[in-house]
Amino acid sequence: MGRLGTETAFEVLARARALEAQGRHIVHLEIGEPDFDTPRAITAAGIAAIERGETHYTPSAGIIELREAIASYLSRTRALSYDASQIVVAPGAKPIMFYAILALVEAGDEAIYPDPGFPIYSSMIDFAGGTPVPLALREENDYVPDLDELRRLVTAKTKLIILNSPHNPTGGALSKEAVREIARLARDNDIWVLSDEIYADLLYDGKHHPIGREEGMLERTIVLDGFSKTFAMTGWRLGYGAFPKPLVEPVTKLVTNSVSCTATFTQRAGIVALSQRPPEVDEMVKAFRTRRDAIVAGLNKIEGITCRTPAGAFYVFPNITGLRCGNAATVAGRVLIEAGVAVLAGTAFGPIGEGHLRLSYANSLENLELAVQRIAEWAKTARPAAVRA
Repeated sequence: MGRLGTETAFEVLARARALEAQGRHIVHLEIGEPDFDTPRAITAAGIAAIERGETHYTPSAGIIELREAIASYLSRTRALSYDASQIVVAPGAKPIMFYAILALVEAGDEAIYPDPGFPIYSSMIDFAGGTPVPLALREENDYVPDLDELRRLVTAKTKLIILNSPHNPTGGALSKEAVREIARLARDNDIWVLSDEIYADLLYDGKHHPIGREEGMLERTIVLDGFSKTFAMTGWRLGYGAFPKPLVEPVTKLVTNSVSCTATFTQRAGIVALSQRPPEVDEMVKAFRTRRDAIVAGLNKIEGITCRTPAGAFYVFPNITGLRCGNAATVAGRVLIEAGVAVLAGTAFGPIGEGHLRLSYANSLENLELAVQRIAEWAKTARPAAVRA
């Protein structure tokens, strides 16, 4: 159990809630969760399923109707060819990550993951007994991996490469050229790929390039996705993985041995989400784009802070080294206590995140403007006098 990590976001949320209990007003930019309600058609489908009595066990891999809907969705939106039998449904996307790593990684294996990156990647690699190998994503490269560096990290022990595009925490996205080279590297070295595409539908600039489209990659790629981000269904707990055929039965056994199955009525709601794509989804994506542009512009006006425009997801990853106010964890703590804005240190996502903060713009435009104003006012007095001069 000592090998398991955690998510700092929930720790910061707890501290922020404690401050609110003392009467403080806090702007929450720490949690990666859409602030929109689940679209009505999706909610109605879930309620109708409950009223029909669909509250019983299902097959561990999910009901066939949802698995067919997922396979169809991946085909028409990403040109990925899967049979419904290759889809495994789980209560959230995170279990798919858990199952895939448990199924593939064991003692002596190495797994390459992005740094900065979602902290559960390295946590699960370590928990499974493998060796986590960080792949640096640097600001000067627009958070796209240095392919020469990636090649140097690959050894005879490399079992798995984890990709995440669009990326948490930076919002960066992999180019078609980068995806093609990573695919070649995986094929040449017989490496599995876990492609975390949970933000694939939240892309504002450019196109999403699934690695599964590359020659020979469907046989060695696990696509991880879910409903939480695109359809504002975080609390519904509904995710899925698209697996190469040899992995389907082992992963289904992991589902059986852990959660048994996913709630039937939640799965019924998921079918409506994919088949109808309610109009609220596109409205939410449009709002995220507007918020992204607003928070990037606001942060770049603050002396000592620079912020690149992310291609997707709903996070910004500003560079705060110009503030000269200490490391990322110190600045994040002070911004919470002194400015009333809950943010995350870039190092919550790995050592390469030093010098940065992660802010989620899954909040109202009004709150984002208030947060930027508070950070700007705080920065004026927080920066050392010599720097201000």
